[in-house]
Amino acid sequence: MFQLEEKIWFWTLGVIPVIILLFLVLQFWRYRTQKKFADTALLKRLSPNRSVFKSVLKIIVLSLAFLCLAIALVNPKIGTKLETVKREGVDIVFAVDVSKSMLAEDIAPNRLEKSKQLVTQIINNLASDRVGIIAYAGKAFPQLPITTDYASAKMFLQSMNTDMLSSQGTAINEAIKLAKTYFDNEEQTNRVLIIISDGEDHSEQAAVVAEEASKEGIRIFTIGVGDVKGGPIPEKRNGVVLSYKKDSQGETVITKLNEETLKNIASEANGVYINGKITNNVVEEIREILNAMDKTEFEAKEFADFKDQFQWFLGFGIFFLLIDVLLLERKTGWLKRLNLFNENF
Repeated sequence: MFQLEEKIWFWTLGVIPVIILLFLVLQFWRYRTQKKFADTALLKRLSPNRSVFKSVLKIIVLSLAFLCLAIALVNPKIGTKLETVKREGVDIVFAVDVSKSMLAEDIAPNRLEKSKQLVTQIINNLASDRVGIIAYAGKAFPQLPITTDYASAKMFLQSMNTDMLSSQGTAINEAIKLAKTYFDNEEQTNRVLIIISDGEDHSEQAAVVAEEASKEGIRIFTIGVGDVKGGPIPEKRNGVVLSYKKDSQGETVITKLNEETLKNIASEANGVYINGKITNNVVEEIREILNAMDKTEFEAKEFADFKDQFQWFLGFGIFFLLIDVLLLERKTGWLKRLNLFNENF
């Protein structure tokens, strides 16, 4: 486990592309100027020690130096001591729909990205609850087991996309069945499953499975993303829309938010349906629901002590700067004898 103490210093990495750009501009200007002055053969005779490789190496070394110094300023820390702490909270599993219909842009930027935003904001407002993540389309896939590591949860969440599952379609019942395996504490009664979807369900068994989950003490809350009027499913390449998905008759497919399905699932499992259009409203309603629940005490392992690691990167940064000064700037006798840059030819 690691922490980044001062992330704002990552902005200093912007110096590296500026250095590279200035180097390229300088090389282009130098090439044009020298070409006007003399031909290539004469230039080699006039400047026998000129080395393009040496200039490129200098830029690489300087870039590495700035990279290391920037990371040193960020001050990464590594956890060195694990402690078991007791917490009180709710176990929450997020089931995120990653079927192709989630690419529809009837809600900005699209349904899937909106779903990620909603889950991220909900996690940001949690205190000591545990979270797990499931991705589902035609099948369900465990993305992250129950954990208190919110940073990992958000990292796994951002990696989700519509290509991660080969089985397309939307089977919400598969997500509910998988979620049931996430809750390993049989005595726990505050089990929560939050399904984020556009409500398209090709299995037609979700309500039945939701009722079964309710009998096991799982409350299901559903969040609908999309518009009831619907929208087409774009087919993109490199971020450019090439066309829209069509059916067997060649007509553009319009996918709509199916609120009725999501309402039925929630009602069968002692939960509620929430429209996901306004993020703040969703986060506030979920927060109120969770605060009203009884909290269960559980043990969690956490890093209690972190040690600074900036000194390693500072050392490497200074090392690269010394290479630049001692090897690439000064023409020492022993370096000239080594002829690293073919300067004697």
